[in-house]
Amino acid sequence: MQQCIELAKKALGETYPNPMVGAVIVYKNQIIGKGWHKKAGLAHAEINAINSVADKSLLSNSTLYVNLEPCSHFGKTPPCVESIEKYKIPRVIIGSIDPNPKVAGRGIKALELSGCEVSHGILKKESDFLNRRFFTFHKKKRPYIILKWAQTSDYYIAPIQSKNEKGHIFWITNNKSLKRVHQWRGQETAILVGVQTIIDDNPKLTTRHCEGLDPLRLILDPQNRIPKKSVVYNDNNPTLFFNKSIEIENNHKRFIRLDPFNLNTLMKYCFNENIQSIIVEGGKKTIQNFIDVNLWDESRVFTANKKLNRGILAPKLNSEVHSSENFDGDKLNYINNHLDVITKKGDATSKTKKME
Repeated sequence: MQQCIELAKKALGETYPNPMVGAVIVYKNQIIGKGWHKKAGLAHAEINAINSVADKSLLSNSTLYVNLEPCSHFGKTPPCVESIEKYKIPRVIIGSIDPNPKVAGRGIKALELSGCEVSHGILKKESDFLNRRFFTFHKKKRPYIILKWAQTSDYYIAPIQSKNEKGHIFWITNNKSLKRVHQWRGQETAILVGVQTIIDDNPKLTTRHCEGLDPLRLILDPQNRIPKKSVVYNDNNPTLFFNKSIEIENNHKRFIRLDPFNLNTLMKYCFNENIQSIIVEGGKKTIQNFIDVNLWDESRVFTANKKLNRGILAPKLNSEVHSSENFDGDKLNYINNHLDVITKKGDATSKTKKME
């Protein structure tokens, strides 16, 4: 099963809105086929694994390992259970049961009705974690939320800028850390910032320093203060501006009225629009809003070996660090939240707070 998980990881950021899936076929303790789902609309992992087997006659005496329950419905591709039944694969071992209501145990039931021996829950925790975005979206009915910020060793995220300095980014971390952030952006459906970040930094919010698709940009702008000269307002990348008053669509830009203007309303909108994951990159007030209502799943915090002595203090998050990395002097802490409820029904309770 671990090989299935490693195969699935090869498509991180490429399969949306589908989950990451890897499959391995074993005959007499020897791997005879393997594959992974590479992109939405293309063949699923089970099909790629079956197609990779040179001698199809061996399949009727083989075992298929897959980290997620095979699908039993028609989407952009036919159901995987049909191919498993076609080649009479007698045993299927599964990591996670699919939380998607279109599947959710139906794949297992269909296989069992065809006479296939099915086991599930093998490396379940690891399989669930791999597809934590997919699980959170279907079980909690909201996107998976990642908070990201960089701070100095004395816990400031930015200097206090004068009017003449606005529109210029103050870089806290080094280029290696910057590249990692751009890789992360390519792995998520959307990126979110508050309008003050646009006013202060005029960021592009793209993946320009690495390979990968640019995420959909979400801008929280309750009073419609977005600068008309800003990059996000003028380029061709799709961008959603959430506000309190207007609904306008102009080429790749959409102005969306939220009523009431709060994070719960935003999450409902994103779920209905199939936005499966969001990386929140600023500013301090926006990130703190997510923290205060416990509406986040991961935090990724860079701490650079430099001081500001004064400026804008970093968000306050009183949670235990899960793991750390070092990027040429920049320390990166990973903090997890809500992972214990990914495999449970329902959503974690959260308060409602107005977005500033």
